Amino acid sequence: MLLLGCIKEVSEYELVISLPNGLSGFVPVTQISDSYSKLLSKQVAQGELLEDLHSLPDMYSPGTLVRCIVTTVEKSADGRRSIKLSIDPKKVNKGLNASALASGMLLSGFVSSVEDHGYLIDIGVTGTHAFLPRQKAQNYIKTVKKGSDLKIGQNLDCVIVEVKNEGRVVSLSIDRSEVAASLATERQNWTLSNLLPGLVVKARVQKVAPLGIKLSFLSSFTGIVDFMHMDPEKSMNYSPEQVMKACILSIHPISKVVRLTLRQAFLHPGGSPNQLSNDRMGAVVEESTVKAFYKQFGAVFEFDDGTLAFARLKHLSKTRKSFKHGAFKAGCKHKCRIIDYSLMDEMCMVSLKHQIIEARFLQYQDIHTGDVVQGKVFALKPIGMQVKVTDRIKGLVPSMHLANVILKQPEKKYNIGDEVRCRVLECNPTGKKLILTLKKSLVQSKLPVLSSYEDAKPGLITHGFVVCAREFGCIVKFYNDVKGLVPKNELSSEPISCPDKVFREGQVVKVMVLKCEPQQERLLLSFRLSSKPGMEDKKECTPKKKQEVKYQIGEMVDVKVLKKKDNGLEVSILEDEGNVIASIPTAHLSDFVANCKILWHCLQEGDVLPRVMCLSDKGEHIILSRKSAVISAVQEEQVVRSFSEIQPGMLLTGYVRNVMPFGVFVEFPFGVTGLAPKVSMSDKFVTDTKDHFVVGQTVIAKVMSIDEEKQRVLLNLKVSECSSGDSAAESFALLNQYFKEMKEIRNLLRKRGESSVAQACLCGLVPGKELQLVMQDVKEDGSALFSGSCVTGLTVTATRYHLGDKTIVPGEKTKALVLHVDALTSKVYVSLREELLKQ
Repeated sequence: MLLLGCIKEVSEYELVISLPNGLSGFVPVTQISDSYSKLLSKQVAQGELLEDLHSLPDMYSPGTLVRCIVTTVEKSADGRRSIKLSIDPKKVNKGLNASALASGMLLSGFVSSVEDHGYLIDIGVTGTHAFLPRQKAQNYIKTVKKGSDLKIGQNLDCVIVEVKNEGRVVSLSIDRSEVAASLATERQNWTLSNLLPGLVVKARVQKVAPLGIKLSFLSSFTGIVDFMHMDPEKSMNYSPEQVMKACILSIHPISKVVRLTLRQAFLHPGGSPNQLSNDRMGAVVEESTVKAFYKQFGAVFEFDDGTLAFARLKHLSKTRKSFKHGAFKAGCKHKCRIIDYSLMDEMCMVSLKHQIIEARFLQYQDIHTGDVVQGKVFALKPIGMQVKVTDRIKGLVPSMHLANVILKQPEKKYNIGDEVRCRVLECNPTGKKLILTLKKSLVQSKLPVLSSYEDAKPGLITHGFVVCAREFGCIVKFYNDVKGLVPKNELSSEPISCPDKVFREGQVVKVMVLKCEPQQERLLLSFRLSSKPGMEDKKECTPKKKQEVKYQIGEMVDVKVLKKKDNGLEVSILEDEGNVIASIPTAHLSDFVANCKILWHCLQEGDVLPRVMCLSDKGEHIILSRKSAVISAVQEEQVVRSFSEIQPGMLLTGYVRNVMPFGVFVEFPFGVTGLAPKVSMSDKFVTDTKDHFVVGQTVIAKVMSIDEEKQRVLLNLKVSECSSGDSAAESFALLNQYFKEMKEIRNLLRKRGESSVAQACLCGLVPGKELQLVMQDVKEDGSALFSGSCVTGLTVTATRYHLGDKTIVPGEKTKALVLHVDALTSKVYVSLREELLKQ
């Protein structure tokens, strides 16, 4: 079966592909193209790295559309289906022959060799030589920014420019504008045997049904658009004989059923579907509204921000018996959790199952080294035991870690399906690698977890396990592969002549750190815990002393509010059992200046704030930040760690440190600071700098110049200069973040609302909501004051302009639309204008 897919993840050995209808498949590294496979074989045979062989992450990026063909569908041990795909042009384009090639056709091609004047492209058609002139590739190379040349094995969308010698020679173009404008036409003589996914066609509506639309295209072909692929903006407005653009999604080889999409992102070849921001994955949505229910498939939901989501039937209730059809009528509201995102459907995949909503872990990113997790035994293998933590997360307990002692026959102790409590030794979300231990002494240990050489402060006492005992001493391992040496003289207060007879591999031991050199990854340890007087006592108070616990800048922590201060919040870091105190300045509660004050006002002692970032750790003073833009910049490595890394032209996210009459000082994560002079502060003329910026405001700054001698950085804050290109997408992302925070504020107010009627009313008001009000009074400036049961305790105002043409007298009832809600002052601004109320 031929399908259009979108790259979801890229690793060294495979591409994970998002397929239509929420499915996923994978392309092994051997299924890219002939020329790439030959280079791989050559490298294996020679045993050394080849210069012209590039890794998959060098050539492929998530979000790229690719044409695939299903090679096999296998069922795994847990009953899940694994779809194996190929993007090799010989398989994808197997329906084409040289005589069928015509100018204007859009094909998948792969670079097979780099020549002086261009590139030879493998389009999978026997007997055809395809050539891409260098000038037809320049625009693409500049835009993609993956080096100055195309690489062997790189996938390209190619448009045929010219066909010579009855299809034996074709000239191609990969120019972005030519590819985007390409349209499959009758002139190109497409047939059902060679039709390809990814082609954009002009289609005519034949029939509109509740579950989809039937289309005709290329004069004689028909295809289906299912409900997930109608344009969400127009889904209810299609009519027979309507003509529109559509993109082919899949072609079934036997039934010849063609499925198409009307979603905007696919109507220009070479485009990319919308992605979901990382912070939303795993998010719990308190109220999602049922938009439509399809009894054989599932339900489509809509979030407050307009985002669409889909839940399969099995995710709508705990069991089939507990499913209630009536709960999924249009308009019904449900709590759900985002469990995945389908790039090909541009839709969040959600679950309403209670156990998934409440689950502590949903993806590998949620698990941290040292976490204690529950799992089920999934398989016993020679290398160890596989444990299923959740349906999507599986881990391995190596043989050495099945118990405190090494088990010769683990199958006598463990059965498939047994519940086990493990501790995470190592977690690598990128490689989906999770290593666990079942050693009781490690699982139950109350001592600090040692997971990096930087954490190994002299005097720290912790648990580890012996991996090697020799005449020179013992090597002890901890979490994240951190290991250290216990020399012979530190093994015991009594001399030990043969350590290998006293200590065994896998033995859990309590050790004290004597010395650590993090740069060299050298760690010196001791088993003599009481060799230094008072060391045990000192260890007891280690967590209490803030300077003993070091946090890396960029590290994410969960915190609990201890105290509200004038300049911010004093919080305790939950990861260290609440013993480490830190502070979040008011200006760092949000990217939005107005929201900072409201959040400070709403948050109370005892509130928990998840995923806050460490901004600086100067001994006893840890400063944290909740600014999403700053956190994203650090996580996506769009930061500079020192002055030497700064380059002119860089776009950096930071926050205003100081506003002076001559300009603005901006600080970036990791402590680098720059100055934006008055002339470079704004696109408008600046009279007073204080009118444009406030201390703590989040900004994106462009580096203008650097003075290495004086260690000075000059910045530009003009909006026209500081956009990374797609300003519309940036603006929508900011708006989205703002509304998300406003929702969080409303939830906080709702929690507090039990004590105050005004706050309870306030959290129910959102811009655009229609209210029934009673006019109370008209002020001198022409504005009016209102009251009503839905706004008890709040000041409700409409300006003269927003009263419209109506003449309303005090005491009269009227409809009004909420324009703005000021949570700090408990003021609500409304409008009575007809044109707004009609919308």
